[in-house]
Amino acid sequence: MPEILTERRGHLGLITLNRPKALNALTTDMCREFLDALLQWRNDPEIAQVAVMGAGERGLCAGGDIVAIYRDILDRSGASADFWRIEYQLNVLIDEYPKPYIALMDGIVLGGGIGISAHGSHRIVTEASRCGMPEVGIGFFPDVGGTHLLARAPHAAGRLAALTGMKFGAADTIALGLADSYVPQEKIPDLLAELETQPAAAVLADYAQSPKPGFLHEEWVQSFGEESIPAVVHALERNHSPQVQEALKALAAACPSSVRLAEELIRLAGADLRTDLQREYRAAVHRLDDPDFAEGIRAAVVDKDRNPQWTETVLGQTPAQRTQRHLAPLPGAELTFALLAEDLEEKSHS
Repeated sequence: MPEILTERRGHLGLITLNRPKALNALTTDMCREFLDALLQWRNDPEIAQVAVMGAGERGLCAGGDIVAIYRDILDRSGASADFWRIEYQLNVLIDEYPKPYIALMDGIVLGGGIGISAHGSHRIVTEASRCGMPEVGIGFFPDVGGTHLLARAPHAAGRLAALTGMKFGAADTIALGLADSYVPQEKIPDLLAELETQPAAAVLADYAQSPKPGFLHEEWVQSFGEESIPAVVHALERNHSPQVQEALKALAAACPSSVRLAEELIRLAGADLRTDLQREYRAAVHRLDDPDFAEGIRAAVVDKDRNPQWTETVLGQTPAQRTQRHLAPLPGAELTFALLAEDLEEKSHS
């Protein structure tokens, strides 16, 4: 079966991620087909808006194929750099898309799944949504523009999301600025049918409801605004509520070098997604050389022992030097947005 399905339904272009057994995890070929479909529909007068959804009942997308990244760390084929190059260009195309882009963030939406949804113009969550950027748990960092998005979230909440990798329900995903509207899961088929003929804004005005409250509005979340991680832990350690304990457990399990890198990337993030993705691309490619990334993937999905052994010191570098190394210029090609530029060039001469 094709891993990306594209359909024309009236004036709606529908993209379905079709790897349900892998929770629709993204591959390079999927990202390229996704990008190609959006480029084709961008100037198509018969397509008024685009929607994306995931096949199966578990969710939109669990992120990128990290087993493939692990193989690339071992054999250094360059496959990961190619994957990120296409994926990040896709993220920018979604962010800059001239037509309504409706992301159905039903079920699991993690990592790369955030990248293909949260940059859209109309982002819909349901009661089944579990959204987040869990990369610090595998020795990586919130990429696909994740540092750009979380830098714009309310500070303490964005920092909690980045440094714990926790999953959030509908209300909290909206509070983080990663989604806009809540629609009950049972209404999604009807919503899609109306999008075939009606504008997204009008349809959502009819279907959007108020989700059940989350927890990001609770006072303890502000402890994540403390200056240092030890200060965050000190502020929370006497609070025994289940959610606080979950946050503390996730923070303790997160890769320390990933936490430091995520904090620095969020600190540097600005208003321009392209610039922030170019910085993330440097960090991602450099991260292939950091032992914590391979170890995190190994523990999570290769050996599955869930017991990563993080490396405190690399080549005698201080923690700050280790973080800054990820921001250095690449020995190979930097991220450009060539595919998008080439397409625009072709359109201008056609």
